[in-house]
Amino acid sequence: MNTPDHVLIVDDDKEIRNLLQEYLQKQGYRVTAVADGKSLRAALEPGHPDLIVLDVMLPGEDGLQLCRDLRTRSNLPIIMLTALGEETDRIIGLEMGADDYLAKPFNPRELLARIKSVLRRSRSLPENLEPEAVKSFRFAGWTLDAATRNLTSPDGVVVPLSGTEFKLLRIFLAHPNRVLTRDQLIDLMISRDAGPYDRAIDVQISRLRQRLREDAREPAIIKTIRGAGYVLAVPVEAEG
Repeated sequence: MNTPDHVLIVDDDKEIRNLLQEYLQKQGYRVTAVADGKSLRAALEPGHPDLIVLDVMLPGEDGLQLCRDLRTRSNLPIIMLTALGEETDRIIGLEMGADDYLAKPFNPRELLARIKSVLRRSRSLPENLEPEAVKSFRFAGWTLDAATRNLTSPDGVVVPLSGTEFKLLRIFLAHPNRVLTRDQLIDLMISRDAGPYDRAIDVQISRLRQRLREDAREPAIIKTIRGAGYVLAVPVEAEG
């Protein structure tokens, strides 16, 4: 018998917590519902959730801060709940590593569909596409510090990265010399429902190449494999 998927709901609105908990339990999920970041962390250790539904507006640490913190330690799927029309929150949430977002108010059936979609995508990827839990990566003279997100050039200059650029580079560094298709990169990076983001993976790779001082005509680090995808074509040293 299969163990039900465990969903952790983090929302300070008691009515919403109770509604979602009851609805998802009826759909066959195991559900834990908490009100804030402190309770979220307490629930992570014994609960081992399969997915987190995380509200942006929370007392104390907000959902964006919590999402960023979770992403430094885990690739646990996260769906953000945002206020209707708060486009900035949705963009920042995706930049910080959220897998999907849903604007309030929403129909619980839509959240259920998104939960199923995010879990399906996360489980459809090859097992070795999960980034390794390492502290730093060294490649082609460059160093990426996974904790501080600092990218340092061969001549010692710290190069700033956006949240999306950091996540994309870390995915490549975790899987050197492996061709990653565009679809796999999109699934690892962001939600399929992220609007313009799912059309911009090539643009993000172009920007990342600029950060790495790549020759746009003949990139040496991140190469394009025509008809297949992209590959990080240099050796990588990972330090735990």
